[in-house]
Amino acid sequence: MPKLKDTYPLYLNNKAAQPNTDLEVTDKYTGEVTFRTALATPDVIEEAIAGAVRATEPMAKMASYERQDVLQHCVSRFRERYDELAYSLCVEAGKPIKDAEGEVDRLIDTFKIAAEESTRNYGEVQPLDISARAKGYMGMWKRVPIGPCSFISPFNFPLNLAAHKIAPAIAVGCPFVMKPASKTPLGALIMGEVLAETDLPEGAFSILPASRDGADLFTTDERLKLLSFTGSPGVGWDLKAKAGKKPVILELGGNAAVIVDKDADLDHALERIIFGAFYQSGQSCIGVQRIIIHEDIYERFKAMLVEKTASLVAGDPKDRSTFIGPMISDGEAGRLKGWIDDAVSGGATLLCGGGLSNGNMLEATLLEDVPAKADANWEEAFGPLANLSSFSDFYQALDQVNNSKFGLQAGIFTRDIHQVLDAWDTLDVGGVVVNDVSSYRVDNMPYGGVKDSGLGREGIRFAMDDMTEIRNLVIRRA
Repeated sequence: MPKLKDTYPLYLNNKAAQPNTDLEVTDKYTGEVTFRTALATPDVIEEAIAGAVRATEPMAKMASYERQDVLQHCVSRFRERYDELAYSLCVEAGKPIKDAEGEVDRLIDTFKIAAEESTRNYGEVQPLDISARAKGYMGMWKRVPIGPCSFISPFNFPLNLAAHKIAPAIAVGCPFVMKPASKTPLGALIMGEVLAETDLPEGAFSILPASRDGADLFTTDERLKLLSFTGSPGVGWDLKAKAGKKPVILELGGNAAVIVDKDADLDHALERIIFGAFYQSGQSCIGVQRIIIHEDIYERFKAMLVEKTASLVAGDPKDRSTFIGPMISDGEAGRLKGWIDDAVSGGATLLCGGGLSNGNMLEATLLEDVPAKADANWEEAFGPLANLSSFSDFYQALDQVNNSKFGLQAGIFTRDIHQVLDAWDTLDVGGVVVNDVSSYRVDNMPYGGVKDSGLGREGIRFAMDDMTEIRNLVIRRA
C-alpha cells in the first residue's frame, strides 16, 4: 500500500502553504488520525479570492490549447499516481478499495473529457433580418468565462465531485477557490499538487480546507461570480439564500427509487440493485433507497435481495474482499441506525441487517413496508439502507417514485418501451435510467435534480456552459 504523508499543505494562489496543521483527518475504519493538514482562516480565504480576481484576465486570455495542455497534464499525472489516489480515498473516506479505484477512473475520465471539450467553446452566427427594420443586420455571439468561481465539494466522492467543478473551470478559463470537505480533503489537495506543476496564471486556483463557520466568504463574497455546491439540502438551500446576485448550482440529496416490473431480468436487476443500494456503504445521493417491485414477482425477488444482502462482506476497506466499509462517522451511522429502529417501531419489517458495531460499521439493511413519512423512507438515508414495497399497476409505481420531496434520478427495470417512454414523461426527476439503477452515471452526461435535489446540471459540457456567459455582437452591414 502507498504511504501517506504525516502532513499536507493547502494550496493558496497555486502554491503550497502550511500556515498550520490544525485539521486532523482520520482513517475512517480505525478511527486513528492518519494525517494533518492546514485549515484556512478567513484571511487566507480573502487572499485566495483576491488572487482569483487578479487571475481573471490572464485565465481568460489563455489559448484553448494551453488550457487543454493543463488538463492533459492532469490526466497523465493522475494515471501515474493512481494507486496513491485510490489509497487516499480508502483511508480518508473509508471507501472499499475497489470502489476507490473506480472513482480514480472517473477522475481521469472527467479531466479527459474536459481536455477534449476545452477546444470546443463555440459561438454562433445569427441572422437578425427577421423583419424589415433589421434588414442589413447580422449578429454573432460567443461564450466568455464568467470569472472567479467558488466550489464547495462533499465527503462522499472527494475526487470525482471536485473534478466536476475544477475541470470545467480550467477548460473555459475561470479561476476558482475550492473548499473540500473537512473529513476528506486529501483527494482535492493531491489535485492541487498536480495543478501546481502547471503554468496556470498565479491565482488561478486555491484549494482550502476550512471549517463551515469560517467559510462564509466562499458564499457571500460578491467578487465570486458563481457558486457550485454539492452536499446536503439543508446546507445547500441556506447557501443559496446567502449567495446574493451570483448564479448558484446545487447538487443536493435524494432518496432514489427503482421500479422492478414483472418482465425484468431479475438476475441482472439483483446484481445492479445490490450495487446501487450498498456500494460505498450507501453514501451516494443517487444510491437506491426505495425498491418498488411488481406484486407478481415480489416474494421471489425479495428473497433474492435478502439472501444477497446478507452475504455482503463487511470490514476493512483496504481488504479487496470488502464490499461494506465504514460510514463516514459514528454520528452519521448512529443517525441512520436510529431511523431504522424508528421505522421498525412504526410498523416496518426488518428483513436483514440493522446492526451497528465499532461506532460506524452499519450492516447492509433491508426494510419492508416502511411508513411513507418515516425518516427511513421520506428523508435521504445516505447509508446502507433500502426499503421494499410492491405495486400492481406500473403507473401506480410511477406515482410512488414521485411521492418524494427529492427528484434526482430513478431506475426502471422493464422491457416495455411504451412504459419506458411514459416513465420519462411522468417521473419528476432529473434522469431516468432504464434497466439499471438510479446510481448509474457517466461523467459527460447532464446530471442533476429537481425539487429538493437541487438546481442546474453537471456533466462537463453543461458545467462549462454555466461557467460562461454569452456576449453578443450586432453588425449593421448596410
